[in-house]
Amino acid sequence: MTMTRDNTIIDYITGKQVRATREEVESVQVFSRMLVEDYGYDKAQIKTHPQWRVKVRPSDTRKSYPVDIAVFSGDAHKDDSLLIVVECKKKERRDGIGQLKDYLRFSSARMGVWFNGDERVFLSKREAKGRVEFDEIPNIPRKGERLEDIGKHLRRDLKPPHNLKAVCRAIRNYLAGNAVGATRDEVLAQQFINMLFCKIYDERFTAPDNMLEFRAGVNEESAEVAERIHGLFNKVKSKYKDVFGAADEIVLDNRSLVHVVGELQNFCITESERDAIADAFEMFIGRALKGGLGQFFTPRNIVRLMVSIINPSSSDMIIDPACGSGGFLVETLKLIWGKLDEEGKRIRWSKSALNEEKNAAALNCIRGLEKDNFLCKVAKAYMAIVGDGKTGMFCEDSLEITQNWDAATRQKIDLGKFDFVFTNPPFGKDIKITGEEKLAQYELAQKWQYAKHSQQRKSEKLQPSGNMRSEARPEILFVERCIQLLRDGGVMGIVLPESFFHAPNGAHVLTFLERHNIQWVVDLPHNTFRPHNNAKCVFVVLQKNTKQAPKINMAVAEQMGHDHQGRVMHRWNTRTQKLDRTKVWDDIQSILDEIRGNGKKKHVFSIPAKQAQKSRVYVPRYYWETHEREVDRIAKREDFTLIPIRTLIEKGIIRTFDGDGSPRADYKGRGDVPYVRVKDIVNWEIYKDPTATIPNWVYQEMTKRKPQENFICPEDILYVRRGSYRIGSVAMVSPHDLNILTTKELLTFRIEQKNNEYGLDAYYLLFLLSHRLVKMQSFSKILIETTLPNIADRWLDLRLPFFADRDKAREVVDQVRKAVAGKWAAVEKIKRLRTKYGDITT
Repeated sequence: MTMTRDNTIIDYITGKQVRATREEVESVQVFSRMLVEDYGYDKAQIKTHPQWRVKVRPSDTRKSYPVDIAVFSGDAHKDDSLLIVVECKKKERRDGIGQLKDYLRFSSARMGVWFNGDERVFLSKREAKGRVEFDEIPNIPRKGERLEDIGKHLRRDLKPPHNLKAVCRAIRNYLAGNAVGATRDEVLAQQFINMLFCKIYDERFTAPDNMLEFRAGVNEESAEVAERIHGLFNKVKSKYKDVFGAADEIVLDNRSLVHVVGELQNFCITESERDAIADAFEMFIGRALKGGLGQFFTPRNIVRLMVSIINPSSSDMIIDPACGSGGFLVETLKLIWGKLDEEGKRIRWSKSALNEEKNAAALNCIRGLEKDNFLCKVAKAYMAIVGDGKTGMFCEDSLEITQNWDAATRQKIDLGKFDFVFTNPPFGKDIKITGEEKLAQYELAQKWQYAKHSQQRKSEKLQPSGNMRSEARPEILFVERCIQLLRDGGVMGIVLPESFFHAPNGAHVLTFLERHNIQWVVDLPHNTFRPHNNAKCVFVVLQKNTKQAPKINMAVAEQMGHDHQGRVMHRWNTRTQKLDRTKVWDDIQSILDEIRGNGKKKHVFSIPAKQAQKSRVYVPRYYWETHEREVDRIAKREDFTLIPIRTLIEKGIIRTFDGDGSPRADYKGRGDVPYVRVKDIVNWEIYKDPTATIPNWVYQEMTKRKPQENFICPEDILYVRRGSYRIGSVAMVSPHDLNILTTKELLTFRIEQKNNEYGLDAYYLLFLLSHRLVKMQSFSKILIETTLPNIADRWLDLRLPFFADRDKAREVVDQVRKAVAGKWAAVEKIKRLRTKYGDITT
């Protein structure tokens, strides 16, 4: 549908602008398109705007009820030619069935549809003994068919679906609310796979002029339909023994089974666009995988970007050793088949020859390993639906000793034979790999240490010590297993936590990666795996046992289409100061366009490899100049001079020192000395949380070795340098804040030279550290360690925006001083109240 900027949309049927209500967007427009594209009705047969009206009661001559969608037998819109009425609701609405029945009762329409964007119900009307009664039917007829023709299709009558995702969503929601016995998401997903294979088998092995077995007629008993489908599934199990076992069965109750058949029976799944099938498939099984197994779905746009960068061909051997539901392999197969389509056009292959080449690529070149049995079955089903690469999927522990794999797996997969590896391995601090023999396969399972012969820390190199750890994280071992699977010169694309690319605790992994040619590092948004996983990741592409190239390609995506709750994220229109709902904020697509040479490069760039090697930072946004250039433009326009904090320290103008540390939890709330944490730095003030105060003796014990010059003084500034979204927040120490304990996450700034060339005092520094230009720079300086943001010592490179106009600077400083003095005066008044009237908590 086409969305306009003034909260209207273009009606699919009439081409007119109509109000973009949720009901209109989510239901009316969606089903209108289905009627044309999937059921074959002409737009001239359909009325949406203005709405057709039907009677409320037999005596209603004004026809008071407006119908959301009305379908007629021909172009003439008359009462006696009304065939179908459709009642639409927005997604969370479940009411309206009774309303639909009233429409049918007092009109000539024989059929009705209730649709809310997620679920749909089909009804037919009949008269029995002078009463109007309603039956739920499997579907509505396509154009030119009668009600009695539903489910009586020949193989050649089937057409590819245009809205398969919406159909599968409706199936899923129906089963979740109505299926008896099969209610858990994983069970429903497995039942969907079983039914989908019945449908695919029926299409592939039914002659064009024969009646299909996968059907449900209007007048058929549900038990009769169920018996036919169970028989069909037995044939499926015999045909697809590598996907299904003898114990697999269809356990849907008969009513639910008929519903699924009715929804799918009109369509030819095997001739559908593969993207449509993949989208529908992932949508259906998504709920089953996005609980504890959420890591197995890498967003499609990111998969597509990685596969496009690596760009395999039909002659390459490809593997995903943590394939989950098969997303990387399906996208790889699609890219390879696209190349074969182009080759086929150039050489003028016949259709059968082209299909033979495509099947050969799927069967011979694609491999996947997955430890979880259900996920492996999903991957096999997925590959079977979009191609015929299911025989390359194996249920194995990729990190296990290869000799312990099944013989069938060892025949197809061996170390050192693959051209490309694509993967997003499982990761998480709570997942541990153990077993002495298993860990012995990996250098990265050893403890690493610095070479003893090194004299200076700058020249030290990490290396394996030979001493094994008792356990290791899977994502670390997967790095090495992927390298082992590749031939020399082979290429790996892998999604990994950002912390491996800059943090000291991941230094051994980075050192291991640096043995190979790092070709690409792509910075992924923090929302990538949210809301199911909070990990901040990058993906790296490297070439095994190849000398590092002079340049490393990099890309930065700020957003990739959805927010932290999984909702679609739209771009902000700076001109209108509103969200532009016509544009999804997806920088991944922008990166892909830039790599292909379309448009000016904003997100894609390269850096000298030696620069990353020296800094020990490989996170792309650290080097991304887009924000820095914007800072420079604003500073020039607004007449600021940008001075790095490092320069001010080197000149002795300011000094910094660390916080004290954290007391034991059982001391908190037990004394009078405030313990100041990140969350206590608010609005330039230090909040003293009474639940975190500690005894004085604990304070004395924790600060007894602290140099006298590092005790807090009035006009010191506390700066948040680690933890959550608060990095960069500042507070000035007041005369009332002197006896406090500060967490290590806080850094203290102090003015050392009162009279300096910049006119910098504590109040000016407080203002400068709070300036939006400093916040903009922080984007590239704040990196993630595990799940917590940390600016580390990169705050030294923040540039403070000094006013070129000294008079304006003095004016600002004066205003800041007055604002802070007002805050301190309020604290003093509260202190006097406490002294005069008794202890109070504020």
